[in-house]
Amino acid sequence: MKKTIGRREKISLPEWGLNQITAKIDTGAYTSSIHCESVEELSDNEGKYLEFQLLEATHRRYQKKKIKTRVYTQKKVKNSFGQAEIRYKVSTDVLMFGEIFQAEFTLTDRSKMKNPILLGRKLLQGRFIVDVEEVNLSKKSLK
Repeated sequence: MKKTIGRREKISLPEWGLNQITAKIDTGAYTSSIHCESVEELSDNEGKYLEFQLLEATHRRYQKKKIKTRVYTQKKVKNSFGQAEIRYKVSTDVLMFGEIFQAEFTLTDRSKMKNPILLGRKLLQGRFIVDVEEVNLSKKSLK
């Protein structure tokens, strides 16, 4: 059964140590995205890997740690201004309503946006119905 979520929700990304981060729900976006301060493709004796830092230094949940992954791709997406750009895409666990599921995020600069995370249709599809009059229903359900 699909759960109802609001226009903004608090989500956790346990693999990355991020808890209760505000995410904007965007049914117009296909892919979810997360703010990334720095992203670098590096290599070592085991091959290529991606290293990145999430959130802005001014965000209250910011952690200085760099996240590394060998599982990533590049994706062409249209940004909010309709311009095509290439972004790195990574996967991680998302925790909402006490349930964990896998989701993909593109890494991008969302510093000019109000919320550091945007949840798109690919994550929402088959799981959620959006009620635009509500916010933080996933957090309220845990009380």
